[in-house]
Amino acid sequence: METVADVVAALDDPERRAVRHKRPVDARTTRDRVYKAGNALRHRGVRLDAGVAILDAPTPQALQTFLGASLLGATVEFGPDPVVDARVLAGPTAELGGYDLPAGSQRVAWGDPPADPSWMYFERDVWSENPAFPEPEIDADTALLRADGATHGEVVAAAERVADEHYGENDEVAVRAPLADPGTVVAGVVAPLIAGATIVLPPAGGEGTVAVAAREASDDAPESRVVSPADATPT
Repeated sequence: METVADVVAALDDPERRAVRHKRPVDARTTRDRVYKAGNALRHRGVRLDAGVAILDAPTPQALQTFLGASLLGATVEFGPDPVVDARVLAGPTAELGGYDLPAGSQRVAWGDPPADPSWMYFERDVWSENPAFPEPEIDADTALLRADGATHGEVVAAAERVADEHYGENDEVAVRAPLADPGTVVAGVVAPLIAGATIVLPPAGGEGTVAVAAREASDDAPESRVVSPADATPT
C-alpha cells in the first residue's frame, strides 16, 4: 500500500468490524461512507492541495471526512486555530460558528441541522451521495497532514509499522489522544484499518483492547496495552 486510498479500497469485508462508536460498523459500509464523504467534499470544492480542517471530535463523521478528503488529495488538519485557512471546516454544528473562514470556504456540519442553509449538512448531503468513487489521482508523495507535512506514503509506512508491531485482527483500538497529533492519526486510524482491527471512538464506543494515548495519560487508559502517538509519528 502506498496511499490512504489503497487502505480504504481494501475495506471490502462485510463481516469485519472497522469502527465502533455507538454501534459497530463493518469494513465495507465504512468504505462506502468514506466514498460518499469524498464525493460530497468534491462538490464543495475540495481537490488536490486544498485544505480541509476538522474539529478534533472523536466521531465517525470526523474519520469519514478525513479519509474522504484524503482520497481527493487534500491536506488535512485536525484541531484548527479559530482563524481557519482551509477550503472546508468540518465539525459538530454547535461548534462551527466560532471559527472564521476565508471568503468562499465552506462549513460541513454534523449533529443538529444547521440553521444556515449555506452549510453542508453531513447527515443529509453525505448520505445522499453515490458510494462509488473514481480512481483517486494521488500517489505516495501527495501531501496529507498539514501539522507535520507528512505525505500519504509516510503515513502509510508508519501505520504499517505500528500495525505489524502492535495490532492483530481481534484488537479494538481506542483513540484516547488528540487527532491533532499526527501520531494519533497513524496509530489510531490508519494502522487499525491496515491491521484488520477495529477503531474504537470513546466515550460512546466504550473500551478497547489497546489504547492510543499520550505517555503521560497512559495510566488513565482502561486498556491494558497502550501505543503512544510519539512512537507512531510519520517521517
